[in-house]
Amino acid sequence: MSIFSTLMRGSRAAPVPAVPRAEPPVTTGAQAVSGTAQPEPWLQDIGFSGGGSRVASLPRVTPVIAQRHATVTACCTIIAGDLAKLPLQVWQRDAQGREVRVRDHAAGYLLNVEASAGVTAMVTRFAMAYAFALRGTAYAYAPRDGAGELTMIDWVHPDHCSVLRNGRARFYDFDDGEGIRRRAPGRAMVHLRYMSEDGWTGRSPIAVAAESFGIALAGQEAAARSASGTSMKAFAKTHAFDADEENYQRQKERLRRALRDEGDNGIPVIGPDDDINRLDLSAADQQLLESRKFDREQIAATYRMPPSKLQMLEFGVKANGQQQAIDYRSDCLSHWGGFIETQLALGLLTEAERREGLFLRHNFDALLRATTKERYDALNKAVGGPWMSLNEARREEGLSDVDGGDAIYPPPNMTRDESPTEDKETEE
Repeated sequence: MSIFSTLMRGSRAAPVPAVPRAEPPVTTGAQAVSGTAQPEPWLQDIGFSGGGSRVASLPRVTPVIAQRHATVTACCTIIAGDLAKLPLQVWQRDAQGREVRVRDHAAGYLLNVEASAGVTAMVTRFAMAYAFALRGTAYAYAPRDGAGELTMIDWVHPDHCSVLRNGRARFYDFDDGEGIRRRAPGRAMVHLRYMSEDGWTGRSPIAVAAESFGIALAGQEAAARSASGTSMKAFAKTHAFDADEENYQRQKERLRRALRDEGDNGIPVIGPDDDINRLDLSAADQQLLESRKFDREQIAATYRMPPSKLQMLEFGVKANGQQQAIDYRSDCLSHWGGFIETQLALGLLTEAERREGLFLRHNFDALLRATTKERYDALNKAVGGPWMSLNEARREEGLSDVDGGDAIYPPPNMTRDESPTEDKETEE
């Protein structure tokens, strides 16, 4: 080794030890230890035991199990389907309160055309709204590129997503559409929650009203057992009951054939020692089936659903169908849609955009599509008025412009001749 290399070796600085990467102390939302014997409330919230009841004989109720009731499925499907087919538009409100439609925002395309690669916006929005109405919680992954633009809205199944927290910050562990396990911060996620008590944890109306939904499920199961024939419908007495097995089977088969014979006009021919007693539907069973109507009313009230939308026509007739449609929009869709609009805006719009007045709004006018005659009458009146031109009316119907159609035609009683006229001499 040369003298020069020895000197250079001694002048080298000692290696700096690597500093381990410091990760934020991310913890789960619940720290309590719980078991299955006496589960804590947080264990029931995530779906292991569902909404419990003090009545042990009632069936266990979870949002997934409650889907067996057709009324629950109908309510969630109607809410999710109607909200998914409505245009969800980006608007901006200025300092004077004027609202202008924003058409070039990335959220407008992702919410109405293609949410992610190969997935239409209607499918994604339906899945989110259905999970939101059923479970009270829904998630979606909404990442941004280097320029801060939204790239997709990828719905995440609630069973495959867990929420972690660091103080007030939230992080989400989930499997995305590509099957990749991710941990994303709250700014890259859409988190819908309903009936939240702390602002973060969503609750399902099914889990909150567990006993009411349990009674509905119990009544449905009892009716299903009765309809399936598993309950005893009749009993027969035969003199061959104490005979040998071969004679007993022969007599039993003879009674079955007599009861199934369609040519006897409902009068079976039996032996002198045989007796058949049919067990008709008791008054208690009839009352149980009648109570199922009350269960449907309670479920509809939980979801703010008008009975007419569930084909419960005894609550209304065709004459007041228009008013029921207005009530459905104002009481049901506006309620659920308002939660979805505001919480989607938190995940899809930046804080700067929200401060500039940008917000999301469903176009509910799409549900109030008038008939052709009503539209033409309204457009005819608008053209004859002083505020809408012929070409504007044609554009409303998707028609092309015509020459001279941009002029406004006031009604005849509002016109006057502005041309100068010559004074006429009057004879005295």
